[in-house]
Amino acid sequence: MKYNYKFQNLLGTVYRHGDILFTNDGNCVISPVGNRITIYNLKQNKSNTLPIESHYNYTAIDISPNGSVLLAINEKGEAQMISLVTCTVIHRYKFKQQVNAVRFSPDGKLFAACCDDTVFIMTAPSAFTGEFRSFIMRRVFKKSHDEVTCLDWSSCGKLLAVGSKDTTTKIYTAEYLDNLNMYSLSGHTDKIVGVFFEQKSLDLITVSRNGQVCLWDASLDSDSLVTSEVQISHKKRRKLQKEAELVEDEVDEENLVEKDKEYESDKDVEIEEEQKTDSGKKLQYNKLGRHYIGDSIRNGNHKVKLTAAAYHKGTKILVTGFSTGIFFLHEMPDVNLIHSLSISEHRIGSISISHQGDWIAFGCPNIGQLLVWEWQSEQYVMKQQGHSLDMTCLAYSPDGLYIVTGGYDGKVKVWNTSSGFCFVTFSEHKSTVTGITFSANKKFFVSSSLDGTVRCYDLTRYRNFRTLSSPTLVQFGCVSLDSSSELCAAGGQDVFEIYLWSVKFGRLLEVLAGHSAPVASLSFSPLLSSSKLASASWDKTVKIWNCIETSSDCETIQLNSDALQVTFRPDGEEIAVSTLDGNISFFNATTCDQTASLEGRNDLGAGRADTDLVTPEKLLKTKLVWNNILYTGAFTTICYSADGTCILGAGNSKHICLYSIKEGVLIKKFVITQNKSLDAINDFINRRNITEFGNMALVEEREELEGGEVRVRLPGVSGGDMADRRLKPEVRVWCVRFSGADESFAAACTEGLLLYGTRTGSGFRPYRLETGSTPAAVKNLLTEKSWGFALIGALQLNDNTLLQQCIEAVPPSDIELTAKSLEEDYTIRLLNSIASLLEDSPHLEHLLIWVRSLVTDKKKFPPSVLLALEKALTVKYSQINKICEFNKYTIRCIKSVGALTLKDEDGSSGRGTFTDDSDSD
Repeated sequence: MKYNYKFQNLLGTVYRHGDILFTNDGNCVISPVGNRITIYNLKQNKSNTLPIESHYNYTAIDISPNGSVLLAINEKGEAQMISLVTCTVIHRYKFKQQVNAVRFSPDGKLFAACCDDTVFIMTAPSAFTGEFRSFIMRRVFKKSHDEVTCLDWSSCGKLLAVGSKDTTTKIYTAEYLDNLNMYSLSGHTDKIVGVFFEQKSLDLITVSRNGQVCLWDASLDSDSLVTSEVQISHKKRRKLQKEAELVEDEVDEENLVEKDKEYESDKDVEIEEEQKTDSGKKLQYNKLGRHYIGDSIRNGNHKVKLTAAAYHKGTKILVTGFSTGIFFLHEMPDVNLIHSLSISEHRIGSISISHQGDWIAFGCPNIGQLLVWEWQSEQYVMKQQGHSLDMTCLAYSPDGLYIVTGGYDGKVKVWNTSSGFCFVTFSEHKSTVTGITFSANKKFFVSSSLDGTVRCYDLTRYRNFRTLSSPTLVQFGCVSLDSSSELCAAGGQDVFEIYLWSVKFGRLLEVLAGHSAPVASLSFSPLLSSSKLASASWDKTVKIWNCIETSSDCETIQLNSDALQVTFRPDGEEIAVSTLDGNISFFNATTCDQTASLEGRNDLGAGRADTDLVTPEKLLKTKLVWNNILYTGAFTTICYSADGTCILGAGNSKHICLYSIKEGVLIKKFVITQNKSLDAINDFINRRNITEFGNMALVEEREELEGGEVRVRLPGVSGGDMADRRLKPEVRVWCVRFSGADESFAAACTEGLLLYGTRTGSGFRPYRLETGSTPAAVKNLLTEKSWGFALIGALQLNDNTLLQQCIEAVPPSDIELTAKSLEEDYTIRLLNSIASLLEDSPHLEHLLIWVRSLVTDKKKFPPSVLLALEKALTVKYSQINKICEFNKYTIRCIKSVGALTLKDEDGSSGRGTFTDDSDSD
């Protein structure tokens, strides 16, 4: 089970499109990221992507009032009821059309969804009845003349307000009421963006796209709404009553004629109902006022539109976002401006307010930005933004704690694998970032770009401390650092040479010439005593250079096809080369003899895009695109595992292949996504879309912008073939890398940065299990204070909870003796378990005593275990450092305030003296 990798988290993309919302406690933000959903914990500063995947991108989501169920609907109308407790899909439903908005009722028993001009009210799983009855239709309303855009429930759950593009707002009832059937509100001149009921009232606030805010006053309160005794429509009720009276044996002919006339005339029935019910008890709405928001930012520009709105019923705060990235906070019902801020220059697509009303979340789909703003203190609680374009490369830090990514947008971002957040962004590059590599001492990293520069970044001060360039402008396509972190090499795409610099002095040392085609990849030997540099080129050769002794001489390895990627094995004795024909070849780094070969063309596979006229089998014939580097059926990125026994490969496909080098077999194939919103996912084209004029999936749907314009995409708006008219992004894996401990690997793909790990949680996976090894026996040994035997039993059972009890039960004085009594394989497993416990356990000193006793026992530990331990200690150190810094400055502040108070009390009496020792340790 060493390579039983499972999906763990999604980094690199924080928000794509759709609704964002807060959890009921207000501590987490739920954001749709493509066809996945990510939960950002603002209190613990962590992000977690649910292990649930849809076939299309999510657009509408809502959480139940009890916070246990999440309803997520994708752009094709496929709804999933997700349990946030077990993180599994408990029910599915297909609306067969796009859902614009969805909302749970206040009691959680119903939910409403609007599709096109129709509103559905359906049942939801409820803990009150104990009965699972999901997605059962209760009521259907089709009264709007255009597409429905937004909706909201009243606090009592009896009324539903629905806004539409036809500029009207309609009031529907969840149940049949005697004093209301349907009510329509008009008065806006543009489509409705938001409708909101007041708390514990039927008063209404409506917001339209042109910035109009209308306030509506209800004539009744929620307690005055009368629920009909028989829950059927008025028309059907009259029909049943007529049939019942006709069945009677003796019927008065005169009364029968009168009743027939009564049922034939709806108008007479309404008059009679009004006589029975006082007209004052009918629900009616009066417009209290109309206000205009955003006139100050328009300045005659009618293209500036109000795109999102949210309302907090408790504090009566209305938040509105505009297409220019500006948002306003107004206090209702007086519409007094509280605050305004510009968060970007792009459209605000979604707004959500926490239940406490202090935090506001904004989502900008154009740049993939998600931020949380605390409006009272005017500070950012969270500000995250992924790459606006695809990621092209990534690199793990030696301890696996950080991941650095570069993208087509020219930005370099550093991500924390423990929290899942990006904590620093470098934007010095002016063009696509093509390569990233970490130094062995993890103090800095180097990136190359098509702008002709190689930049070195410091992870201590977070700055670009060195910029390496060539005498002439060269587009660098790859970069590599040697094991001592003193030499940096970069290969050119337009100039077929390799440039060698000194990182310490920033001086160009050598220009290595010999390739006759673009240099695709570079890799230094990981050995400290070696300065070998392997370069792969499109001229069907791999050259091994000795950069220090004889830089001009090199060993050349001839290949059968163009080389795409080269990498050294971690021990430096072997190199692996991926070529354009779909093979991975292995060569001895000293003798240059071929030792093994893998043919992975059929394993990698290829999906069929909408523009392809041939089958995927025909597509396996490789093709080359110069600018976009598009290869079909070939591994464009490969990576060795830390022990050098396996190799990971990926390319222009949705698959990632893991091979065993010794056996030459495919161990596992990972499918990175099932998102059909991407191109080249399916193996077959839907024949329903094929006509005599071509594939109908290529026909673009005209998209309406905020200003009422219609946008039609033009050729040349994306990278690659400038005459290519692309509609959907194509699935592709740009880079794969193993962490130093082999416990996880990362893949930079079209969806984002995917993390796969081996720590999958619970499961019975014993190790050297014996008949007497049971949980009860381990607990008895702990009672008898037989620490060593109890620890061995827990390691054999491989139960984390039981193992933690055994580790914490051993007294500190007996830890060293207990550690010496363990065998070497048990010691390795114990140290690995302690590394995982260090992340969350409060018993820090106790675990550090265990680590010192195990490490000083002169036993050989695998590098992966030591790297995992280093990662855990680094995270713990940073956490304690923040606490100590906070306490340090807090104590200084308290002492300063206390000294001032003491002086004020003493006055001129001179009683007591104060010495400022804030700078002392």
